[in-house]
Amino acid sequence: MSGLPLSQDAIQSRNDDQRADLQDDYESLGRALERRGIAIDAIKAKVAGFSVAVPSWGSGRGGTRFAKFPIPGEPTTIHEKLADCAVVNQLSRATPRVSPHFPWDFVDDYEALREEAADLGLGFDAVNSNTFQDQPGQALSYRSGSLTATDPGVRAQAVAHNVECIEIGRKLGSKALTVWIGDGTNFPGQQDLGASLDRYLESAAAIYAALPDGWRMLLEHKMYEPAFYSTVIQDWGSSILAAQQLGPKAQCLVDLGHHAPNVNIEQIVARLHRFGKLGGFHFNDSKYGDDDLDSGSINPHQLFLVFNELVEAERKPRDGFDPAYMIDQSHNVTDPIESMLASAEAIGGAYAKALLVDRQALHAAQEANDVMMAFQALRKAYRTDVTPILAMARAEAGGAIDVLAAYRDSGWRERKAQERKPVGLGAGIV
Repeated sequence: MSGLPLSQDAIQSRNDDQRADLQDDYESLGRALERRGIAIDAIKAKVAGFSVAVPSWGSGRGGTRFAKFPIPGEPTTIHEKLADCAVVNQLSRATPRVSPHFPWDFVDDYEALREEAADLGLGFDAVNSNTFQDQPGQALSYRSGSLTATDPGVRAQAVAHNVECIEIGRKLGSKALTVWIGDGTNFPGQQDLGASLDRYLESAAAIYAALPDGWRMLLEHKMYEPAFYSTVIQDWGSSILAAQQLGPKAQCLVDLGHHAPNVNIEQIVARLHRFGKLGGFHFNDSKYGDDDLDSGSINPHQLFLVFNELVEAERKPRDGFDPAYMIDQSHNVTDPIESMLASAEAIGGAYAKALLVDRQALHAAQEANDVMMAFQALRKAYRTDVTPILAMARAEAGGAIDVLAAYRDSGWRERKAQERKPVGLGAGIV
């Protein structure tokens, strides 16, 4: 891990200036928690052991349907993406894995890429396939579907791409494949809705058969977009039914943005866990639809409630409960590194607050049908400012007490703006 991107001495120097104030805040919070029967160091240890992956594509600017506005110094290769992801992890000490996307992240030598990542203090999380776009030189088009296409040649091409991603993942040290397809319809009558699901299951079974031992296949659902009338795997019900038919290596991936407005996502988490099919979670936030906004920026209380169910699942694990956690956002107007740093803190904070819930009081109130006291058990934990716990865990691991200030002081973006090839303007998709 000799290739860390930022000066560790500079991080420690800034921490030294802030350590006394942090210690005072931490001890004050510790005394308050002790009165509630909670040991702050135990919570800190749990937080220090929690991590979330970052997406390789999340290190760059996203785009809207109308335009993309690149940021100076934006990464254009997987090597530059890894460097930016390493900045996030060095400062936050909470994002040690990168989730790559193919063919966007194709290279000639994956063993060398794995070594490059390790030198930056990173490993690889689930690999992601892409059959929702046509690529240069692609033999057949996905315009009418991929894994569910009526043309068997298109389906075979899509299956082969997923199998190729599995082989790449093996070289990178990954243990999971995430499969999301945009297949669906925009007009009533466009497809036989039952037959399209049958084709999906047949194609997914061929991919499933290629999974190595110890691997998982994470099925991601999405309510709409790019198909606006019907989507083949449109909700958690379709996802769990497909996962159950495919077998024990198939599990469901929940993305916070892939739901109808007002859907109770925390209940979905509980249901999937009940049947041993909660395989992964993609963190972002949403105001209107699948907005891919920064985690906790719109509805931090919902994020807390999701983590409340995830902590319950941790306490009652089924079939080796080990969800793949990842940030999945589109940074259209911010520096992507800053957004991922802020999101990692928001996610860690929601986890820390969920750990503070008095489970004994909560469960007793639930059994007694004491609605108000059950709600207050959650509300008391949610109101707690856990910032000192997160900052202390980071500092003890070598990260920054104030991640955003440390990042801006580093001048990373300014240096990369001078070194990297500019990203071209994007015209959007309309």
